[in-house]
Order: sequence, then C-alpha cells, then structure tokens
Amino acid sequence: MKRAGRRRSSVWDCFEQVGSFVRCTKCDVTLKYCSGGTSSMMSHMSRHHPSTALLEEDEKPVICSVQCVEEESAANSDIMQVAIMSPSTNMNSNPPERDYGERKRLKRSSVWDIFIKVDDEVHCTLCDTKLKYRSSTTSMMYHIKNKHPDTVPNDGVSLATHAEVTELISKMIEKDMLPVSMVGGEGFRELLAYTVHNYKMPSVGDITRLIEGHFHEKMEELALQLSRVEKVALTADFWTALPYQRYITVFCSFITEDWQGRSAVLQTHKLPSDSLLTTDSVTERLLNTVQTWGIAGKVTACVHNNTQDAPSAHGCARVTWDYATCFASTLQLAVCEGLSEDLVRIIAAAGKLVKHFNHNLLASEALEHKQVQMCLPQHKLIQSSKARWDTICDMFERLLEQRWAIKAVLSDRTITTRQEAQNLEIEDDCWQIIENFTPVLATLKWATTVISAETEVSISNIYPITFSLIQTHLVPKENDVEQVSEFKLKVQRSLKNHMEVDSNDLASKPALMASMLDPRHKHLSFLTPTGRLAAKVKLHELVSKLDVINITVGPKDEQQETLITPDISQVTVPSQIRSDTKNTMMLLLGDNYSSSYATDSEAQVDYYLRDIAPSLDTNPLDWWKVNGPRFPKLATLARHYLCVPGVSLPSLLSEAGQTFATMRTRLSPEHVDMMIFVNRNA
Repeated sequence: MKRAGRRRSSVWDCFEQVGSFVRCTKCDVTLKYCSGGTSSMMSHMSRHHPSTALLEEDEKPVICSVQCVEEESAANSDIMQVAIMSPSTNMNSNPPERDYGERKRLKRSSVWDIFIKVDDEVHCTLCDTKLKYRSSTTSMMYHIKNKHPDTVPNDGVSLATHAEVTELISKMIEKDMLPVSMVGGEGFRELLAYTVHNYKMPSVGDITRLIEGHFHEKMEELALQLSRVEKVALTADFWTALPYQRYITVFCSFITEDWQGRSAVLQTHKLPSDSLLTTDSVTERLLNTVQTWGIAGKVTACVHNNTQDAPSAHGCARVTWDYATCFASTLQLAVCEGLSEDLVRIIAAAGKLVKHFNHNLLASEALEHKQVQMCLPQHKLIQSSKARWDTICDMFERLLEQRWAIKAVLSDRTITTRQEAQNLEIEDDCWQIIENFTPVLATLKWATTVISAETEVSISNIYPITFSLIQTHLVPKENDVEQVSEFKLKVQRSLKNHMEVDSNDLASKPALMASMLDPRHKHLSFLTPTGRLAAKVKLHELVSKLDVINITVGPKDEQQETLITPDISQVTVPSQIRSDTKNTMMLLLGDNYSSSYATDSEAQVDYYLRDIAPSLDTNPLDWWKVNGPRFPKLATLARHYLCVPGVSLPSLLSEAGQTFATMRTRLSPEHVDMMIFVNRNA
C-alpha cells in the first residue's frame, strides 16, 4: 500500500541507508532495513541515544508492550515494535491498528516468565528483587544469570561481554585450526553485528595477539610441569602440508607424580625442502627443542615414524637417548613388503568393484534391495586407502559380508550389463584367497589397535605382541592358500628384521625394558631362558645405577608399612607397655625386620619378579601407584620407560593425506608452530 504524502521521519537524521541495511551515524551499528519501516531505528535511538530528540514537539515515543502474535505469513525475525502515541494516550488501552507495512513482534522474551512489570519497575518472582525497567530485558537477564543460574531462560541471547566474545573467537580459531583471516570475512562480520549488539569487530592483529598470549601462557604451564618430572620421552612426527612444505612436530610424554600419563606438543619445525631429509637435520632440531625446553638429560627415548632414514643415537655425541621406530609404521612397512603381485591384483579388483557400487546410483540402490531380500546387514561397501593397509582388511570384511548380494546385482542384466559384469566380477579362487587372507589382516589390525591406544601404556606391549605374531599368528597353516602362506612368511621375516628379535642387544631396547617393568609382562615368557636372563641382568644393572636420592623414603615407607601391617598387640596391650615393647624389639631386630618393602636393589628386583602378575586388563600405571612404595627404585625406572609411546602420536595434519587448507599455507613457520601448540595443548 502506498503511503503518499507521509512526512519523512526525523530518525533519518541519525541513520543512513546502505543497501538493505541502515547504519547509525552515532555508533556505527548496522541494522536490517526492509519494507520502509523505521521501528528498529526508533528502538535503537530510544535505547542507546535517549538524549537525541527525533520527533516533532507534539509527538513523543512510547515503548509499548505488545503481546506475542504468531502468523504463518510473518518473517522469522524478532523486531521491536515502536508505537508513536500522543502524551494523552492511555497505556492500558488496546494498541492502535497497525499500518500495512508495520511488522509484528514474533517472540516474547522468556524473562517475563520470571519477572512481572509494575509501573516503571520489574519484580523478580523468585527473590522479590526490584529493577528499573527501560524497555530492555538485559538487566533482567543478568540478574537471572547471576542470582538464579539454574533458571536461565534460553532466548538465544548471549550475555557475554565484548571481551568474552573476542576471547571465544580466538579459542574457536585455535580449536578448529581456522585461518586467522576469517575475522575479516564479510559474512562473519555480519553474523556478529546481528547477534552481538554494538560489537566492535577485532582485527587480524588483535586475534593474533590473543593467540600469542595463549601460546605463552600454555608454554609457561607446560614448562612448570616438565620441571617436576624426572624423565620424558620424545615423539618425532613427520608430516607434509604441501609437496614442498615438510615439517616435524616434536611431542613429549611423561608420567606425573600421581601416575597419570600425559603428552603435549613441544615444537614444530619446518624442514628444508631443497634437499633430502637427513639424519643430521632431524637430530639438530630435536636437540634444539630439548635445549629450548630445558629437558636435556631427562629424555629416555625418541619414537619416530620416519622408516626411510631412521635417526641413530650413535650419529651425534650430544644425543643421550635411544631411538625407536613407531610400531605402526614398522607393521605398515612389513605388510607392504609381504604383498605379492597376486594379492595386489586382487586388492585392485576389489577396489574397482567397490568403486562401481559407490559411484553408480542404480547399482547402489539394487544392492540395498538385495540386502533386504537376503536379510543381510544394510551396510555400504568400504573403499580401501593406499596410505593405510588396515582399510584393506575393512574392505575385504565388508565384501565377504555382502558377497552374495553383490553377485545377485552383477547377474541382473537390468542393472549391470554383461560387459560390466565381466570387468567387475571376482573369480571364485580370488574369493577363496580373500576369505583366507582377511583373518590374517584382522589379526595385524588388532595388534595395531592395541599398540596405538593413547589411553593405555603401549610400549610395553610391543615385544609381547611382536613375538606372538611371529611365533603363532604368522606361522603358515595347512589350509592356507599359497598366496597367504607367502604373505605370512614375508611379514614374519620383515618383523624379525626391523624389530631385531634375534639381536644379542635385545635386552637393552627400551621397549623390552618397558615390558619387564610392566607387571603384566615382567616374566617375559615369550623369550628364551637365555633372553630372560639377559633382560634380568640388564634390569639389575639399571637399578644399581640409580642414585639414592630419596633418603626420606625410609620414614615414609615405615609409616605406610605400619598402616598396612598393624601390630596385633595393639588390641590387648596397654599403650605404654606396647610402646616400650615395640621400641625394644626394634632395637634388637631392626626397623625393617618385618617390612615387606625391599631396600636392597637386588632384593627389590627379586621380590618384584616373584610377585604374582596381575591380569592383562590391569592398567600398569594403576598397579605402580599402589605398589610403588614396595619397589621404590623399580618404580623410578617404570616412570622412565613406561612413558615412552609405542607409536608416533598422530599429528593434527597430514598422516593420511590431510593437509593444511590453502588459506593456511601462507602461515610463517613460527605461526604454524604456535597454532599446533595451542591446539594440541588445549
């Protein structure tokens, strides 16, 4: 409806139109503008610029309470209605009829479920607090949040201050690894301008400074934690952002005083792209990280996932730790070496079949129909990945599950042509190989899963699982087809070679010492008697090298021993006589006569090995937390070796092809280091 001859509102003295928005010339707030209505602008002026007179002398703005009205044709937005009334208008009377272009408020604030309006005040029905009411519910929302947090109404209205919003934006960028430049995006700015009133958008520099502040705070916290631990283990994770942007992220793992395993990122270094990755360049960056964090002399071992050019502790005199290859990478290499041409051909044919069903809509729908007819699980086929051998196992398991449904679809000429069926069909002898090969892959996958568990001690499981694979699961059986038997023997040889199971120096490996310090595996039943004796001698040697630094352990142990094995005579003997008798016996026989705590180094090892081994589902850290006082020196060694991870901790980036987004490839190496640090150490 055209409103001819209507006087131009004086609100335009304070606003200017920018497309479908209007901008306040006093505070730069942007509001949505449509249908020619000035209600939202009038509401803004009355709230935030009440001293500015907008109307003629005979007009006065009055903010009226309007009851919620929902109309099917109304837009899905909340608009504050501003009615222009004369001073003599009765506030309790019905509101005048609205113009055609005027929009109704769609949502009533839920604070009115808790507050009631009395004249120019609002009264809280929960605590009878009285607040001044000036057409805004903000003060009521703050009151409910601070005084009645359990009843905060969910209006979708954020009560966060502008500083809190800015802090949340920086945390979002850190957590989701987003580019900092997103704060300059027009859509992001419009979103915040609409949701946070009068919000001043921070610049890229502001957000960067906030993230740098978080970076330095977390660095101080981690440095304090590392100063309290005796030993740490390093993990070197090699990854690629782009073909010519290679990095190494250095993690650390340690065990806290209360026997909790912890891990954190220390530093990310950019590797040179103009030359091959060398051992010296890796070692130099590891030494730089160790020096920066002040943990020189605390590093027990370094686990890495670089199987091509493995670093060596003998290459540099400054390296005081042992190197260990990631077990998952070693197993990946062994599986790849074990795949013969026949197996590779079968894997390729299976992948081609899966790709057909995943990309052909008609075949996919037909497969679903056949699954229902044959009462099979309605699962999609799984495509394997070249970068992960365990996905081959997943693909084969799903193909075996859906084998007859797949055959039915391929034999249906209304769905699959004869030529397609001939190209896709897997022969029966290949199905037999897949059926025989899948359990072997499943066993290797289980081994990787156990070693890769981040919540458990993993390094102590490496050699028990390796010997179990070599001695049991990878031994060819009579019913194995030729290709599977050949695969088992190749993987077996590869594991023997890379894990050095026949080496005379096996007892000095950190993983084997960790197995001996894990109460579940301490008997080393997978080794020969000669191997067990060598490991025991090595453990005695490590214990004897420990300096006796905790002289105060004695009184602590005495107190704990008294609590564990109390004197029965306390029940019947008077306190004075009991005390005299106890003191006399201690003088005659010694304080540690009846103690179960071993003080001699060799005795500690012997008592520990003779102790009953716990079940396999026991967490070794929980066991040491309880039994550490019984074997204090062995407990110290357990902290040193059980903190070493069995696998290279997965980075946030590109282990299996995941890369930095294009918008983040322009980050400097310093900012890459900062972003990964704050993300992983959150």
